[in-house]
Amino acid sequence: MPVVISVVGGKKSGKTTTIEYVVKDLARRGCKVAVAKYIPESDFTIDTEGKDTWRFAHAGAKVIVGVSSDEVATIEKVRTADFSLDDVLRKCGDVDIVFLEGFRKLAVLDKHFPKIVVAKSTEDVEEAVEAFEPILAFSGPYNAERDHPEIPYVNVLLNPKKLADVVEKLVEK
Repeated sequence: MPVVISVVGGKKSGKTTTIEYVVKDLARRGCKVAVAKYIPESDFTIDTEGKDTWRFAHAGAKVIVGVSSDEVATIEKVRTADFSLDDVLRKCGDVDIVFLEGFRKLAVLDKHFPKIVVAKSTEDVEEAVEAFEPILAFSGPYNAERDHPEIPYVNVLLNPKKLADVVEKLVEK
């Protein structure tokens, strides 16, 4: 079972950047990493109207697999409102670490996996301390060390290695 870490924070706080920098460092170390991203736009599709995969889906295919020279994309036409966290994790395959971005409701409810909180203000930090357990670390433009010195703060832009070290320790347990 992989280590699952939820990266939470407000809109435009730096969640994607935080994950990107940490994944880059962890991948260099040989860790197998997956990222699952919740996309809130109700009309979002990875498929493009008129392309073959789109045509297959509109013809009634429930699963469409596109294979190119360097990647495989699987498009499944399913009702994701019924998806659980376990369903999402199964899609990630055989990896060491899974980062979740944007699954805020699941992150609040699930106390089993740690959170990296990306904060822009003291208000963000205080809201996170009340809402999320356990908090593995703070990151983002606001330095949370002043407010909660017991929780590590890492400016991922300046020191992604430090945050990768914190994450990697969870994998080693």
